[in-house]
Amino acid sequence: MIQKIEYIVCDVKGVKIGEGEPIVIQSMCNTPTEDVAATVRQCKELHDAGAQLIRITTPGLRDVKALEEIKKELRASGIETPLVADVHFNADVALAAAAGIADKVRINPGNFSKDHDIAISKFRELISICKKYGTALRIGLNHGSLGERITSLYGDTPAGMVKAVMEWLSVCVEEHFENVVVSLKASNTKVMVDAYRLLYITMAEELGKLFPLHLGVTEAGNGDSGRIKSAVGIGTLLADGIGNTIRVSLTENPVNELPVARLLADLASQKEFDLNCATWEEFIVKAAYKFAGPLLDNKADDISLIDATVAGKHLSEAQIADYRDELLQACRRRFTKPEYIACPSCGRTHYDIETVLAKIKEATKEFAGVKIAVMGCIVNGPGEMADADFGYVGEGGGKITLYKGKEAVMRGIPQENAVEKLLELIKNS
Repeated sequence: MIQKIEYIVCDVKGVKIGEGEPIVIQSMCNTPTEDVAATVRQCKELHDAGAQLIRITTPGLRDVKALEEIKKELRASGIETPLVADVHFNADVALAAAAGIADKVRINPGNFSKDHDIAISKFRELISICKKYGTALRIGLNHGSLGERITSLYGDTPAGMVKAVMEWLSVCVEEHFENVVVSLKASNTKVMVDAYRLLYITMAEELGKLFPLHLGVTEAGNGDSGRIKSAVGIGTLLADGIGNTIRVSLTENPVNELPVARLLADLASQKEFDLNCATWEEFIVKAAYKFAGPLLDNKADDISLIDATVAGKHLSEAQIADYRDELLQACRRRFTKPEYIACPSCGRTHYDIETVLAKIKEATKEFAGVKIAVMGCIVNGPGEMADADFGYVGEGGGKITLYKGKEAVMRGIPQENAVEKLLELIKNS
């Protein structure tokens, strides 16, 4: 007998996320949250660009106070877009943000404490606050943030990611709290897709409930490669009918994320579409959406772009070859260039990550197949770059830490020398 499935809808102050609702697109500010004026200005830009949710980094209690002021200024100007507090490690910050300030709080409850019982207790307390104030939650677990307890049992795998999330969802069900969205992001598109597919099945089988899913590829990078990589992971799942809200993470102005997200959301509502496109961005996103699933699932080995056009012109052989290389690499099928795992930056980033990423790309372009991470901060950079061979991570104060694999091998490097030192590290390894 097939179990009846309940589809949960998360309501973020009138923005509904879940089965039967339009896909919600969102982005995140990259301004320091305590710079209220700059963050308000960027929120307005994101609102005008079509963001239906806006996330703001909130690592400390001072940021919660700033978020409260940001919200007041936005509401006074007539902008009602819900604001999401992005909290990673501090349970007290999550509790404060949820108490009538943020409309939604993004947390990984496993980070609340190394003691699992304490983490569960704090999570139950947070749920109680959310119930009282009508605050939504996103349980956001990334591939690089699995704790030792989970990895010792399941490894650093999609199965481990799902197991960790299911523990927290079970607590939500016990507490009769369902105003929840879940994410299982990864920079590796195959890991990301496998994790979401497994979670979708597991929720149905073990809970009889399907909580709404927030899709995203972490640290996708910038330019064409960032857009293609995001479209591969997000598009494959949307084509499967999985996913209710999306964020395209680009190491660029966050406003640039929204047209890509809107295009992916629109494609999910179309049964068929051609590759006659008005712009190059439209083409690279549509083609990735169209071809990624079979490539990721090893049901196809190549693609045909013979009928594709951009602004009425067929692609040149060079354009086809370059795009094929980008897409096959994003689908983890063939590596012909370095892979860059770069965070989109947020208020915790204290250096110009876009400029640095461009310098690193130019300096390391010869290292085909090498995975290089460029991360904004030491807070969650080391975890998020779990798949990288080498990492460049901001310490703050104009200093950089370089990683080889998961080991920090050089600390306190002045930023002006760090790209050169990274190049030396790669060449000498």
